[in-house]
Amino acid sequence: MHSHEGEIEIAEGREFLIRIRRERCKGCEICIEFCPKKVFESDEFGCPIPERIDECIGCGTCELRCPDFAIEVEPKECHDSEEKS
Repeated sequence: MHSHEGEIEIAEGREFLIRIRRERCKGCEICIEFCPKKVFESDEFGCPIPERIDECIGCGTCELRCPDFAIEVEPKECHDSEEKS
């Protein structure tokens, strides 16, 4: 499932949630190259699209490698508990 909150794209998989801040992303594709499960495809600007979100293992490599801090990965249960409070 994908949704947008302003300039933040949220992709929700079985176990993990990925937030991509589009205004920060410069399209360098580092996150795409380093993802061990190949979760991302790139759009026409080189920005990541989490096409295979259910394959995400939550390793955080995309988040750690992103030079612009445009990606956040968190367990889905953390996001679910935030919504309930």
